[in-house]
Amino acid sequence: MDRQQVLAAREYDLSVANYGATRKLQYDVALLPWGATEPHNYHLPYLTDCILSHDIAVEAARKAFRAQGVRAMVMPPVTMGAQNPGQRELAFCVHARYETQRAILADIVSSLHHQGMRRLLIVNGHGGNSFKNMIRDLTIDFPDFTIASSEWFRMLPARDFFDEPGDHADELETSVMMHYHPELVSLDEAGEGKGGGFRVPALQDGSVWIPRDWSRVSTDTGIGSPRLATAEKGARFAAAVTDKYAAFLSDFAGGELY
Repeated sequence: MDRQQVLAAREYDLSVANYGATRKLQYDVALLPWGATEPHNYHLPYLTDCILSHDIAVEAARKAFRAQGVRAMVMPPVTMGAQNPGQRELAFCVHARYETQRAILADIVSSLHHQGMRRLLIVNGHGGNSFKNMIRDLTIDFPDFTIASSEWFRMLPARDFFDEPGDHADELETSVMMHYHPELVSLDEAGEGKGGGFRVPALQDGSVWIPRDWSRVSTDTGIGSPRLATAEKGARFAAAVTDKYAAFLSDFAGGELY
């Protein structure tokens, strides 16, 4: 960001904001990007899920304000994600337990509630994270605080934008990272992203679930080839996703939900 971009972003991106910019403003909703710390094939950063959920949230907040006057603040991304078996063995991959994630979310909600905020949207970037039970618990503790949860990469059908989407360090994630941060992508170093799966039919179709053993479904930590990724595909998908988020924020921030 140059200086003018930083000054503009201070009102909706807490990673560059200061209290001088926020203390006189009234916010309608907070956005909480949530990712993980884990390998993403050989060509994307460990913090890919955090970076992309944050960038999507910031763009959505900017659009919501410009289009509808909705004032949203994007919190710094949470780096603590839940991992599958076979991932903790990978260098510097961090597994956060349910209790850890719940404690982080509870402290954020408690702080925001104390300050007068009443609406929070989680923008999740990591498929291993699940917030539904945490949100149900926190609704008991904070009945006047509404928490919504979303996964930015599932806001729209991936196959409408990509040729061969997978589900980890694939064409989708790589394309969106190439759009936002081309300097962080080393596509020439990427592995094939060839993913394996279960043999049992009920596990294959998702009617029964167990966590995948990552060491048995991927050799390079990716699932889905990134080879067809382009910044142009990433830009189109990010624009459509953030448009949808901006429309939701307008409904979520001020209107009745029922």
